[in-house]
Amino acid sequence: MKFIGVLALAVLMVSCGGFNKVLKNKDPHYKLRMAEQYYAKKKYNYAQQLYEDIMPYFRGGPEFEDIYYKYAYTGYYQGDYLNAENLFKTFLEIYPNSSRAEEIDYMRAYTFYKQSPKPSLDQTNTIKAMGMMQTFINTHPGSARNKEAAEIINICRQKLEIKDHNAAQLYYDLGQFRAAAVAFNTLLNSYPESNKSDEYKMMAIKSYFRFAELSIEDKRAERFEKVIEECNEFIDRFPQSPLSPQVQEYLTQSQNNLKLYTNEPAKTST
Repeated sequence: MKFIGVLALAVLMVSCGGFNKVLKNKDPHYKLRMAEQYYAKKKYNYAQQLYEDIMPYFRGGPEFEDIYYKYAYTGYYQGDYLNAENLFKTFLEIYPNSSRAEEIDYMRAYTFYKQSPKPSLDQTNTIKAMGMMQTFINTHPGSARNKEAAEIINICRQKLEIKDHNAAQLYYDLGQFRAAAVAFNTLLNSYPESNKSDEYKMMAIKSYFRFAELSIEDKRAERFEKVIEECNEFIDRFPQSPLSPQVQEYLTQSQNNLKLYTNEPAKTST
């Protein structure tokens, strides 16, 4: 194992030494050829340095578009998505009519998606990715990449939904039931096509019910009325939901509780 480590170090030193000779060479055409070789061999760090070094020489020439195109990708392939996004953007500014413009426009949006973190973290890049992908679809209506762009939008949307759900659930777990109820209803309105819509409405009902239970006596009547209103909305909106029996229980309990605090007749579902 020690021998292998020493051998690997020796190879690395030789490789770096060879690259330094290339970098010090004064011939930009030679450096370009070597940059192409490094790029083809996926040695993107070396290619990046050489492209960067020779760009002033080739700027404005016929080779420059290809150089800048690959230079931008060296950042992307090394996982430097922040820098890659900026380079893709600059490519589009320099070559808006390039045959590669659609590809680069997509890749710029994709870098934001690659920077999208797990749901518990700040989702600024997730939102940017969604916006950029939608702009790409609108700008390139016939692109073969639109299907993937739409899938990415959906993935990002699911991530935002998870984050919002976790926030709503946290309110509930902390006993902040009114805030939880509002958060779950907001979640439902923000993601109306979610396959968990009835669950979100159920949690809003549970939250309002717990809020009513824990309220001072003078406030319980109006707050159980709110639970009944939420239950009726659920029944109207999700008549086939497997959660309907639970909702009916909350409705019945709330109607019974309401009778204790008011002489007005309890509301019933339509």
